[in-house]
Amino acid sequence: QLQASGGGLVQAGGSLRLSCAASGRTFSNYAMGWFRQAPGKEREFVAAIGAAGANTNYADSVKGRFTISRDNAKNTVFLQMNSLEPEDTAVYYCAQRGNRFYSGTPISAKYTYVYWGQGTQVTVSS
Repeated sequence: QLQASGGGLVQAGGSLRLSCAASGRTFSNYAMGWFRQAPGKEREFVAAIGAAGANTNYADSVKGRFTISRDNAKNTVFLQMNSLEPEDTAVYYCAQRGNRFYSGTPISAKYTYVYWGQGTQVTVSS
């Protein structure tokens, strides 16, 4: 089970920190990701982090502004979002990969994420 929180309304240029608490599986065994879905658009990859936290990957649109991290002792993954833009407005979902290893598959591949949180709304006003 994944429970996301931390969304809200913020002005352009502001910051938010999303959290996602996980339960039910050995958290430290699986990569975690954040995805987002804006109205009328498909759900898209935002950021991902490997099981140990050493490997991260970001969508080009958020590089340099967003930072993903995890605390395996607390079974929690975070998304620090800075310099927010109106284009970042979306429902943000945390997700967990289904398997520990995916040979030759990028960590950003949405189909490898099997468990999803309920989503948290982020709205950035101009």
